[in-house]
Amino acid sequence: MNAVTALQAPRALLRHLFQVAVERALPGKILAGHLPPPPKGRTLVLGAGKAGGSMAQALEAAWPASAPLSGLVITRYGHIPPDYQPQRLEVVEASHPVPDAAGERAAARMLALVKETALTEDDLVICLISGGGSALLSLPAPGLTLADKQAVNRALLASGAPIQDMNCVRKHLSAIKGGRLAAACAPARVLTLMISDVPGDDPAIIASGPTVPDATTCADALSICRRFGIELPAVAREALERGEWETPKPGDPRFDGHEHRIIAAPRQSLEAAAEAARTLGLPAYMLSDEIEGESRDVGRVHAALAREVARHGQPFQRPCVILSGGETTVTLKPKPGRGGRAGEFLMGCVLALGAEPSIWALAADTDGIDGVEDNAGGFITPDSLARAQALGLKPAELLAANNGYAFFEALGDLLVTGPTQTNVNDFRALLIL
Repeated sequence: MNAVTALQAPRALLRHLFQVAVERALPGKILAGHLPPPPKGRTLVLGAGKAGGSMAQALEAAWPASAPLSGLVITRYGHIPPDYQPQRLEVVEASHPVPDAAGERAAARMLALVKETALTEDDLVICLISGGGSALLSLPAPGLTLADKQAVNRALLASGAPIQDMNCVRKHLSAIKGGRLAAACAPARVLTLMISDVPGDDPAIIASGPTVPDATTCADALSICRRFGIELPAVAREALERGEWETPKPGDPRFDGHEHRIIAAPRQSLEAAAEAARTLGLPAYMLSDEIEGESRDVGRVHAALAREVARHGQPFQRPCVILSGGETTVTLKPKPGRGGRAGEFLMGCVLALGAEPSIWALAADTDGIDGVEDNAGGFITPDSLARAQALGLKPAELLAANNGYAFFEALGDLLVTGPTQTNVNDFRALLIL
């Protein structure tokens, strides 16, 4: 694609930038450079996340054939790379975003494997952690059932709570997250390789930090549940009130010598997309990789900025592309329609833009799945509302019903990629010509 072609084909340009962002975060291109030499003893691999299969594949390919290697990694259904046939590692699939029995069994097996391996100071544990690990690595705290965890998780997902609050609650209802997995590996050295899908790239928040000591408390988890109206089972509420389910804290000697490396992060992918645009002669501006808030409201703000550029050449001159990332939220109605964060962002954006000419946009989740649907996200064009009106669609009503999928499906403007084998969260690009 050259500059002329790019400007003549806005949709293709936006998709190209999205693909560049995804490729920057693919484990097969980046993980090997972060691996240490084999230890004196054994190497045990443990992992969870939407990128778990591709991270396991990259590790197996790079690890010396003569060095001992075994382990268990959990990923989402359908997210094992089709060209990957595990040889030394076991990769299993489970449900996301709501946990299921397969994830519970796999998490229990993971802790049992740690115990059975009888790790020593000569051994190395490599943990492969990526977004989605909270749901996939689901092992309820003592006294809780999987059904309890599922109900709380659904309520959290519908509440509009930011990811750091959701994961604080998840940690304190878990027998494996919030540092508990790494604590169980003592006295072995633990190296955690992480693909970040959270604003700020805090290792303690990514996948609810199964290998990271946790500074939040049972009292924090209770406060969050009260603030967002999350009902807890009596056993959980009482245990949190007594502080019985406290997580391992910073300074715990079981974490001595542990290391956490973020091998891919949202900012890196946005920067790669910006550079790809500039290579084509198109100025690119990155707002932030940490944008949070209600998705539709964030869409309206982005639309206002794009409109200012289109009409007044401020704060950027046209033509240009504006990029942003982060993790927005969606507060769901009791009976929501179909769609996810990207769709809600685009609905807010298109309603605010109206018939504004010369503005195109793409929003997508870099894992290839917007919410629980089969699309990564979608596109808007200057004539999106006109085409919707011709089809009899009522976008404001669809947005009110959390049904953005129906809008973009009817217009033929869904972005469908399938699982991308990575996850660095939201990607948004607005093109102003």
